[in-house]
Amino acid sequence: MHSRHRATLALSTLLVLMPALAAARTPSASPAAPDAPTGCPTIPLAAPDAAAVRVASAADAWGGPRTGKEATLSDRVVEYSIDAELDPAKHTVKGKQTLTWRNRSAQPVCSVYLHLYLNGFDGPGSTFMTEQRASSSGFRSNVATKDGEYGYIRLDKVAQAGQAAKWTFVQPDNGPKTDRSVVRIDLPQPVAPGASTTLAIDFFDQLPRVVARTGYYGSFHLVGQWFPKIAVLELPGERGALAPRWNAHEFHLHSEFYADYGRYDVRITVPKDYTVGATGQQVGAPVEKGGKTTHRYVQDDVHDFAWTADKRFATPLVKTWAGPRGPVDVKVLYPPEYASNAEPVLQATIDALDYFSKTLGAYPYKTATAVVPPYGAKEAGGMEYPTFFTADNTDTVTPGSLPRWMLDFVTVHEFGHGYFYGILGSNEFEEPMLDEGMNEYWDQRMMTARKQDLVLQLPWMRWLGIGTRITPFDMERLGASLHDPADPLGANSWDRLSSASYGTVYSRTATAMRQIEALVGTPAMERAMKLYYERWKFRHPSAADLRDALAEGTGKPAIVDAAFDAYVYSTGRTDDRIASLSSREVLPLPGYHAYQGRQVLVGSKAIDAAIAKRREAWKKAHPDAKLGHGAFPYRTTVVVRRDAVKPPQTLRIHFADGSHRDYPVTAQNSWQRFVVVAPAKAVSAQLDPDDRVRMDANRLNDGRTLEPKPQASRRWFGEFTALLHSLLALLATV
Repeated sequence: MHSRHRATLALSTLLVLMPALAAARTPSASPAAPDAPTGCPTIPLAAPDAAAVRVASAADAWGGPRTGKEATLSDRVVEYSIDAELDPAKHTVKGKQTLTWRNRSAQPVCSVYLHLYLNGFDGPGSTFMTEQRASSSGFRSNVATKDGEYGYIRLDKVAQAGQAAKWTFVQPDNGPKTDRSVVRIDLPQPVAPGASTTLAIDFFDQLPRVVARTGYYGSFHLVGQWFPKIAVLELPGERGALAPRWNAHEFHLHSEFYADYGRYDVRITVPKDYTVGATGQQVGAPVEKGGKTTHRYVQDDVHDFAWTADKRFATPLVKTWAGPRGPVDVKVLYPPEYASNAEPVLQATIDALDYFSKTLGAYPYKTATAVVPPYGAKEAGGMEYPTFFTADNTDTVTPGSLPRWMLDFVTVHEFGHGYFYGILGSNEFEEPMLDEGMNEYWDQRMMTARKQDLVLQLPWMRWLGIGTRITPFDMERLGASLHDPADPLGANSWDRLSSASYGTVYSRTATAMRQIEALVGTPAMERAMKLYYERWKFRHPSAADLRDALAEGTGKPAIVDAAFDAYVYSTGRTDDRIASLSSREVLPLPGYHAYQGRQVLVGSKAIDAAIAKRREAWKKAHPDAKLGHGAFPYRTTVVVRRDAVKPPQTLRIHFADGSHRDYPVTAQNSWQRFVVVAPAKAVSAQLDPDDRVRMDANRLNDGRTLEPKPQASRRWFGEFTALLHSLLALLATV
């Protein structure tokens, strides 16, 4: 055969065999059940365009606030007992799971939904990979998946009380029919209101080569989103729900996760020469048998579980932190080639434990495990799970260097997720700003408290002996797309203009929160954030719940509500600017003047003579007076133009005698004019002199001088270099 004919025949054969190949890969596909079981009430799925919630949750949502007097930290809904065995040569996990779930609703439940996240990596037909191909600005490091490197999860059995359940794959967000990241399980027996049921599930994982969040590279295995996980049944008054609904979205390119709190009891079996790290506390001594070792980890009051195993891990670095709720064992797992990273990651984790415990609330768990990924598996870095996260890796740990800053920041960021994604349980599908954005904001507050600015010094800059120092929040502001925001901060994770627009969830949220803090005052913002955490820990708050906590805690509801209306719920753009500045002497003019009760005509010559005489006398009396300060006052006129969102701010006018005056800028129309008569001539006018309006799209037009100044070019350079940093930070943390 000719080669072209052979290729055509091979392609035809492959097309014919594709259904059989798919069935072989996923033999668990139970007979489809397209409709809900007969006689059962239908519980709808959350809408495919669900996003930021505007209506606050009910006071008793999720069982009401956790006061600390309850028997458990969370209102536990699920319990997972899992036995998992890793085959590191084939990169597979064989699992048996019992899942016990409680029906919190007031109606019987006949079908449940499970997330099968690993199927996002099963091939080009998944929602995840479809969106990755369509992404114009890339995703993480864009490592390609090659033949033999795909991954999937297969259901082999689902049974309830010994009876086999039927299941079918669904696409709640109207994704491709080939997506298998969500499955509906039709139960043989309904679950009564308030009752619990247990599902026995056998499953099999083929881990992918790690390209994002989970998978393997050589002997290194990061096993995340690896087991069948039940979706969240939301009730009326919870995150805007008006009736019971299943919150079960597909695994999108940018979406992460959302699940109920519960208990995890997991036994992990690996070859005996493998080191394991995982969510939670290790219970009992590892059990060795037949060249394999089984490790048991247990953790209550979390909503996910992940683990890692590698035969190349060095001896873990371990330290105990004396937290307010008792000692916390802090562990860093790392490969030999990144031994220099272990101590900085350990210290940053301990510092974060201390900072978050003091500023939000006490860390409630007994362990915190950080993993430094090996060379070649950087894509596994920057990922968070309860009590367990992956950091960055770098060859340069010199204090003050950009790589060291990134190592520290990614560690702080991924630990911080343990609060905003973990303890607060934000819905990362629909409201990613509550996790990624709020976490970024609090992380940069910590980096600021650490006095850890970014220092940009490229090789040619080192040769010239120059460098640029940029504060963390300046970096965030310059990466926040303030000039042209495409999507509201409150938009969901998948329905966005681009990956770059999704990236502003981090930087634009951090910038908006920093502006609220500047306008209400730091002590008020800190009170509000503590209130938010205390009220909503272990309860899955919405954007509206955050808004109301900030409004109440700061005591400035008008400022908070305006910011949320402008930036969270819409694409508000702020760009106040100085449109004009003039300052002229106020001199007497010829004409009729009132004098001793009658009108007196004063001519030009007389006026000029009087002006000269007064100036001469004033100069003699003030021989050291500065230029612009004289015998006559000056009338200064400043016009401020206001575009789109108009937050309150300050106009500061500087005068030639060294003084300045501040004026409130509050007009809600497109301009505001200020006319000031003062003893000296104005030299400049500046909006927002105290740097409170962080969302201003262009700071270069916020100031104006009567004489040209060279500072603008330097400010352009600063903005450019800070933008480079913001892009690097985004790449590491998305």
